[in-house]
Amino acid sequence: MSGTDWVIPVLLTMVLVYGALHRTDVYGTLTKGAEEGLQVLLRIAPALVGLMTVLAMFRASGALDALSSAAAPLLEWLGIPSETVPLMLLRPLSGSGALAVTGDLIAAYGPDSYVGRVAAVMMGSTETTFYTVAVYFGAAGITRTRHTIPAALTADFTGFLVAALMVRLLFGM
Repeated sequence: MSGTDWVIPVLLTMVLVYGALHRTDVYGTLTKGAEEGLQVLLRIAPALVGLMTVLAMFRASGALDALSSAAAPLLEWLGIPSETVPLMLLRPLSGSGALAVTGDLIAAYGPDSYVGRVAAVMMGSTETTFYTVAVYFGAAGITRTRHTIPAALTADFTGFLVAALMVRLLFGM
C-alpha cells in the first residue's frame, strides 16, 4: 500500500479519537449532519431540476446553434475563436455540457491548437454561474438574486475574453 492509501483511514481515526477525547457523540453528530445535508438537498433540488430542464430544451431547440452563429462575428473581432461560442454559451449553465463541448473542441482541433488552448483556459477561468447561484442561494434560502446574475455573467465574459488574450500572448496564434 502506498502512503495515499492511508489518508482516509487515518483521517477517520483522528476524528474518532478527537470525539472520544472531547466526549462527543460522534455517531449522533454524523447523523445530525446527514439530516441537515438532506434538508439542503430538498431546498435546492427544484432549482437544479429547473436548470437542467431549461438546458436540455435550449440544446434540443436549436437555440444554441442559432446563438452561436449570431455571436461569431463579434467574438472574432474581439479575438475569441468562433469555435468556442458553444462553450461560452453553455459554461454559465452547465459544467458537464461545457466539458463535453471542450472535449469536442480539443478532439477536433487538438490540445496544442489555439482553439484547444483557449477552450481549456476558458474552462479553468470561468464558472457555472447559474448552477452555482442555484445551489448556494438555494442552500441559504435566498430567492432574489438582483445584481448577482449580471455581475457573474460579466465576470464570465471577462474570463472568456482574457482567456483568449492570454493564450494569444503566451502561445501566439
